[in-house]
Amino acid sequence: MFASIFRLTAIAGLGFALMAQAALAGEPVLRIAVLKFGTVNWELDVIRHHGLDKANGFTLEVMPVANKQASTIMFQGREADMIVTDWVWVARQRAEGRDIRMIPYSRSVGGMVVAAGSPIRSLAYLKGRKIGIAGGPVDKSWILIQALARKRHGIDLAKEAEPVFGAPPLLFKKGLSGELDAVINFWHFLAKMEARGMQRIVDVADAAAELGLNPETPLLGYAFRGDWAKDNPVLASGLARASRQAKDILRDSDAEWDRLRPRMKAKDDATFVALRDGFRAGIPGADAVDLASAQAMFAVLAELGGAKLVGKATKVEPALFFLN
Repeated sequence: MFASIFRLTAIAGLGFALMAQAALAGEPVLRIAVLKFGTVNWELDVIRHHGLDKANGFTLEVMPVANKQASTIMFQGREADMIVTDWVWVARQRAEGRDIRMIPYSRSVGGMVVAAGSPIRSLAYLKGRKIGIAGGPVDKSWILIQALARKRHGIDLAKEAEPVFGAPPLLFKKGLSGELDAVINFWHFLAKMEARGMQRIVDVADAAAELGLNPETPLLGYAFRGDWAKDNPVLASGLARASRQAKDILRDSDAEWDRLRPRMKAKDDATFVALRDGFRAGIPGADAVDLASAQAMFAVLAELGGAKLVGKATKVEPALFFLN
């Protein structure tokens, strides 16, 4: 515990030093805490490499952390101005009286894969099978896949299968080794698993569409505090513009992906292409946020995830999404 506190203190100290340097240069600093190996780092790298932060009136400071809990602690302690999270978490915070808003970042979602040659061909084959699930019992992909299994086959996967919860890298290894019958993982781990021969039997975007939801609704975004945005009006709008500009580069330029390849840790060409194409597929449209669609998805997640997932939240407020 003390080691973790020391690391957070060290990161904060480095952050203050960088802020001082930027202040001398006359530019406001935007501090964002992100998982050190998260795919958002690719977009942030593009922003910094091309000077999109400076072009939009700020200096971007990336604060790498080991896990999501660490980024949340830094955000709540005001050591970071932004984190990347999902809008369900933001809705929960708003229901508890915290003015948190979100800039849409990605609509990339996970899915379920099985080994090549597996006898599992659909959700109907999962009774009694071990399903590895990243993100815990209230993972959004897991919830939507449960809803789809009920709709298609009348199966309660939480009771009739054997859920096994674990960290994404561990499930990646156990899925490849055959220790699990099926795996629900984050999209970039699934891309790597498919590049190694595993087969997707359910895509969460397809599941959402079959459940009558809009798969174009971006789930992930840059979360920030409303009072911070009022005090720093250039930063939230500047990051929103820089993010869109970086996405345009990543969507259109193969050369940019070649530059990023060392950061992606892709061991072979198939993995590299899967990660590149997966990121591109998750880029939301400029007008992708539809409040009614978000509310419909929230209702499904709240029904199955309950208070453990949504807390006191009962709806998605219009002010949740920042679209400047």
